[in-house]
Amino acid sequence: MKKLLLLMACLLACWASFAQKLYRVEGNIVDEKAVAVPFAVVRLLNYPDTTVVNTVSTDLDGLFKIEQVKSGSYVMSVSIVGFKTKRIPVFSVTSDFKIPPITIESSSKQLQDVSISGKKPFIEHQIDKTVLNVENSITATGGTALEVLEKAPGVQIDRQSDQIKLNNKSGVLIMIDGKTNFLSGTDVTALLSNMSAEQISTIELITNPSSKYDAAGNAGIINIKLKRNKAYGTNGTASFNGGGGIMPNSPSDLYRAGLNLNLNHRSGKWNIFGNAAVARKSNFNNTFLDRTTLSDGIASSLTQNFDRKNKGVGFQGKVGADYYATEKTVYGVMVDANTVDARLTNFSNTNINAVQNGVSTLSYILQDALSKSPVGNLTANFNIKHDFDTKGKTLTFDADYSGFSNKKNESFIANYLNANGDPTNQTNLRNNTDAQIDVYAAKTDLTLPVSKTVKIETGLKSSYVITNNDFLSAQFLNNVWQNDLGKSNNFVYKENINAIYGNFSKEWKAWQIQVGLRAEHTHSNGKSVTDNNEVDRNYLSLFPTAFLNQKISKNHNIRYSYSRRVDRPNYQQLNPFVFYMDPLAVDQGNPFLKPQFTDNFEINYSYKEVSLALNYSDTRDMITQISQQNDATRVINVIRQNLGRFQNYSASVYVPIKIAKWWSLQNNASVYYSKFDDPNLEGAAYKASKVAMNLYSSSSFTLPKNFSIELNFWLNTPRVSGVEKTTVTQYALNAGIQKTMLDKKLKLRLTMDDIFLTNYWAGSLIYQNVNLNVVNHYTSRRANLNISYSFGNQNVKSARSRKTATDDIKGRAGE
Repeated sequence: MKKLLLLMACLLACWASFAQKLYRVEGNIVDEKAVAVPFAVVRLLNYPDTTVVNTVSTDLDGLFKIEQVKSGSYVMSVSIVGFKTKRIPVFSVTSDFKIPPITIESSSKQLQDVSISGKKPFIEHQIDKTVLNVENSITATGGTALEVLEKAPGVQIDRQSDQIKLNNKSGVLIMIDGKTNFLSGTDVTALLSNMSAEQISTIELITNPSSKYDAAGNAGIINIKLKRNKAYGTNGTASFNGGGGIMPNSPSDLYRAGLNLNLNHRSGKWNIFGNAAVARKSNFNNTFLDRTTLSDGIASSLTQNFDRKNKGVGFQGKVGADYYATEKTVYGVMVDANTVDARLTNFSNTNINAVQNGVSTLSYILQDALSKSPVGNLTANFNIKHDFDTKGKTLTFDADYSGFSNKKNESFIANYLNANGDPTNQTNLRNNTDAQIDVYAAKTDLTLPVSKTVKIETGLKSSYVITNNDFLSAQFLNNVWQNDLGKSNNFVYKENINAIYGNFSKEWKAWQIQVGLRAEHTHSNGKSVTDNNEVDRNYLSLFPTAFLNQKISKNHNIRYSYSRRVDRPNYQQLNPFVFYMDPLAVDQGNPFLKPQFTDNFEINYSYKEVSLALNYSDTRDMITQISQQNDATRVINVIRQNLGRFQNYSASVYVPIKIAKWWSLQNNASVYYSKFDDPNLEGAAYKASKVAMNLYSSSSFTLPKNFSIELNFWLNTPRVSGVEKTTVTQYALNAGIQKTMLDKKLKLRLTMDDIFLTNYWAGSLIYQNVNLNVVNHYTSRRANLNISYSFGNQNVKSARSRKTATDDIKGRAGE
C-alpha cells in the first residue's frame, strides 16, 4: 500500500510539473550604434495588469536571461541612466523565447534641450555633506582649486600660515579623489594653487564623517573629486585657460596659463580613463610687519617689508583602468603622478630703530633670497570590488603605495647697513633639504545588509609610513662653505597605524539611526640621528560616531550627529630642524607634540531646500603656532605647541531663492564663537575668545542666446586662532560670463576675481613679550579666460570612483 501511494505521488508530481512547465526568455540590449549596453535594468511584466514578474540586469555583453517564466502574455521595459526607457509590446510565451535585439535611444537630445536654469547650483546641501558643483560654476573657471575653496561657505584660507579651515577650525583632512595628498601645509596650498578648477568636478565638505572614514581631521574632510567622463565609448574634454593678476606695485608677469585633457574609453569589460594637465602659475605677496623688543634698557622697533614672487610650472598625469571580470567582480588599477617645479624669489628690507636713554640708533638689513623646490608625488592603487548579490552585500579591497620627494635648495644673502647706509657686515647662507617619504597601506571594507532596513558595515586598515629628512645648512666664511653643525640634522620618522571599525544602521518609517566605533592603534618613532634624540609613542584610541535622522514630514527633516576625531602632528611639525627664514626669524619643529582630539556635535534642520545647522566642538591639546622672541637678539622663533582647550560654537543657515525664471540666488551665513584656554602657555595662563561671521551669496542669471552670468560675494569678519588674531574683514566680489555654442559642447568663459581688490589679510600677535602686527597683500584680483570643448557621448553611466587606502596619512607630510 505504501509503495502504491508513493507511485501515485510521483505520478501526480510529474503531471503537476508538466502542467506548470516553465520557460526561458532571453535577449540583448544595444544602443543606436549597435554597441552592447551592460547593466541595463530589464523588467518582465504581466499583461494586461503590468505586475512585475522578474527583474534582471544585462551582463557586460548586454545580454539578459529570465528563467522560470510561465506560459502567458507579457510586456517588457528596459531602463538605464542616460537612455530613454524602452517599452517592448505585448508578446506570448509558450516555449523558450528569444527576443530580437532591443535598441534603446540615448537621452542626449533630451538633455541638450534642458535650459541652463535647470543645472545643479554651485552649492548643494545634502544630508551628510555640502557639495560644490565646480564644473557648473562660471566664476570658478580659470581659477585654482585653492581659489575655489576660498569661495566655499564655511571655508577660510589663512594666507599667513597656509592653513585651510572649515567652520573656523583647522585640522582639515584634504582628500583628492578619496585620497589625501601627501604634502605639508605650505606645499598643499602650493599644489592646490597649481591645480586648475577645470580639473575639478565637485568638492565635498564633510563636517562629521562616519566611522568608515579615517579618524584624522578634527574639523572634518574636504574631498576634491576630479572630473571623470560619464559615457560609454570614447569621449573627453579639452580646455585652455589663461589670465593675469592685476595688482598695484607688483611684477609685470603675473600671468597664468594651463592646458587640461580628460579622456575616457569604455567598451565591453574595460573602462580606461586618464587625465593630463600642465599649468604655469605666478603669484606675488607683499608683507609688512612691525614689532617691538625691550632688553637691557634698549627699546627697539622693527619694521620689515617682504616682496615674494613665486612662479613655476606644474604637471599632472593620471591613468587607470577598470576590468569587469564578471557581473559581480571588478578589478581596478590607477597611477597618479604630479610634479611642481617652483622658484621663489624674496627680497626683504628690515629697519631697526633702537632707543637707549633717549638716543635713537638706526640700522638696516637687506636680504635677497632664492628658493628652488621641485616636488614630486606618485600614487599607485590596486583595488577589487565584489558584489555577492543584488541586495548590497559588497566586499572591497585596496592596496596602495605613495611616494613623495622634495629637494629644496635655498640661498640667503643679507647685507647689514648703518644709519648712513654704509655696509657693516654680510652673511651668506644656504640650506639644502632632501625629504623622502614612503607610504604603504591596505584596507578592506565589507557591507552586509541584514534586511531592507538593517545594514552592517565593517572593515580593516593598516598603514606604514617612513620619512627621511636630511637638512644641511652651510655658511660662507673665509671664502669657504662651512657646515653649520648647530642647524644641520637628519630626522627619521616611522609610523604604523592599524584600524578596525564597525557601523550599524537601522531605518524606520520616520527615523534612521547609525552608530559606529573605530579603533586605531598607533606606534610612532621619531629619531634625530644627528642629536641621537628619540621619541617613541604607542597608544590605542577609540572613535565613536552616532547619527540620528528624523523625517518629521515630507518637507521637514532633522539630523543629529556626533563624532570623535584626531589630528596627529604632521611629519614636518615633528621635525626638530631649525629653518632659517631671515636674520631675525627662524622656524623649528617640535618632536614632543601630542595629537589633538576633538568631540564634534551637530544638529541640522532642513525645510525643503532651506537648512539650519548648529555645531559644537571641543578640542583638547590643540596643535597651534607659537612665536617666541629673544629680546636681546631680536630673533623670533616660530614653533608648534599644544594648547590646552579650544571650544568652537557655530550656527549656519542656507537659503536659496528663485527670484525669477532667469535669476536664482543662493545665500549662506555662519556665525562662530571661538574660545581658547590654557593654564600654562609659554609660562602664563592664556584665555581668548571671539565672535566671527562668514557670509556667502551667489547670483546666477540665464540670458538669451546661450549667455549666462554669475556674481558671487563672500565675507569673513575678524577672528582669533590660538594666540593669533585676524584684525580686518576680508571680502571679495567675483563675476563671470559664459557663452555656449555647438550644442553646448563649446564653452567660452570670462571671469574676474576680487574686482575691488578688497581681499587681503591683516593680523596681530600680542602675548607675553611678543607685540607683532602683519599686513599681507597677495594676488587676489585676476582676469581669466577659459575655452573648453567636450567631445564624444557625455551622458551615460560613469566608471567607478575609487577611495584608496592612504586617506589619512599622506596629508601629514608637512604642516
